[in-house]
Amino acid sequence: MQRAYYVTTPIYYISGEPHIGHAYTTIVADVLARTARTFRPTFFLTGTDEHGQKVANAAAAAGKTPQEWCDELVPRWKALFAEYEIAYDDFIRTTEARHVEKVQRVFELLRERGDVYLGKYEGWYCVYDETFWLESKLVDGRCPTCGREVQWISEDDWFFRLSAYRDRLLEHFERHPEWVRPRSIYNEMMSILAEGLDDLSISRTNVQWGIPIAGGGVIYVWLDALLNYITAIGWSQDDARFHALWPAQTQLVGKEIARFHTIIWPALLWAIGEAAPELVFAHGWITIDGAKMSKSLGNAADPFALARRFGPGSIRYFLLREAPFGSDFSYSEEKIAQRHNSDLANDLGNLLRRTLSMLSRYRDGCVPQSMVESEVGARFAQLPASVRAQILDLRFREALESVWELVTALNRAIDERKPWVLYKEGRTDELDATLYDLCEGLRWLAILLHPVMPERMSEMWRQLGSPGRIDEDWTSSLVWGKLAPNTQTSPGASLFPKIDLAAQS
Repeated sequence: MQRAYYVTTPIYYISGEPHIGHAYTTIVADVLARTARTFRPTFFLTGTDEHGQKVANAAAAAGKTPQEWCDELVPRWKALFAEYEIAYDDFIRTTEARHVEKVQRVFELLRERGDVYLGKYEGWYCVYDETFWLESKLVDGRCPTCGREVQWISEDDWFFRLSAYRDRLLEHFERHPEWVRPRSIYNEMMSILAEGLDDLSISRTNVQWGIPIAGGGVIYVWLDALLNYITAIGWSQDDARFHALWPAQTQLVGKEIARFHTIIWPALLWAIGEAAPELVFAHGWITIDGAKMSKSLGNAADPFALARRFGPGSIRYFLLREAPFGSDFSYSEEKIAQRHNSDLANDLGNLLRRTLSMLSRYRDGCVPQSMVESEVGARFAQLPASVRAQILDLRFREALESVWELVTALNRAIDERKPWVLYKEGRTDELDATLYDLCEGLRWLAILLHPVMPERMSEMWRQLGSPGRIDEDWTSSLVWGKLAPNTQTSPGASLFPKIDLAAQS
């Protein structure tokens, strides 16, 4: 069985409502998965992280049990992903039996192999981030990640011998310099390793909401959460399926949790005899006025309202086009509207409208046969391969810029060839060649942009009258000249109506 392209998002901590930052990571994974599916088996995992003190506190504040709290919130996350046209293959919940049983199995395996031991933990703990901190790492006595107060904890816990894996981690980082990206995160993790590693407390005795350990206590929520990436795909249960998927090709995380995924996670995997993932990519933050967008700061945008206002396809496009993936970037509704109106309404939507309008006027809406070899087709022959490579290398902005070269070339063809003049002067062959190039170019654009804007490009595909599936293998579908002459087009409503923010307010 061929090992599939396996992409994961972090599982999202279910202490409140989802925001656009959660949609961002999951949209990126969806674009990767949709692109990979065009040429190889693919598996895309996301889900929710449901244990820990923060969840218990949120549930208590709402007058609910932790399980009730989680059961009521999970549909909101699934609704968010549906709103943004995200087609995951599995949604894992850490309260599910399939996960709980395997986490307990991992703990017992670590204990059998001597990789965990009983000890006393004394130190500072941030409930919000579920993170232990050395006093030297605190900022003004507060959590360096979220700025909240920390609590002093003293309890008997199980410890994972993380320090024993420092040398192997250093060697792995040095031998595989591209396994953690972007480079700034790689350098940050190397600095942590250079300072040395302490063993990790992996149980809690003063928390009840978690996966129980035989003899008392619960498993530390981060150990529980990290294991979802293998519990969901059959680890210790379905070896054929597990080895067809693991190690993951791409694991997406926010940069604030890079340490867990690039230091603790590979060490845990090695401890149970499994390989580290091939790539962990720690992306940047969406910011407002320079501050990270988050629920705790009260500046998180409502992702459902954004989708209603601009359309999910336009939001997906904006998030991928606005900045190189990995960088922080600022968000505003004005920026979304500007990108929508300029790129999508003017460049792409208007190209489709003008093309189908001329085809209707000059050829009764039927694609003509071209008797001329296409200069456009020759120029862009390598575009599909380059776009696929750029997407799977997480260079989304570059991929979209590459696609937009075709958009620009087709718009320029209209302006330079002037089909209305060709029609008036009876230059039939030139007119047919121009109209064919435009329709074939639009067919290519629908396919290339489908991973980014699935619903809008499916509608474009329908208007073009294209037969078959839009998400077929690019090797066979993106061949210039495959559009059959006499294909009947079906013009419809504007793909991207212009947005006037002033009129909406």
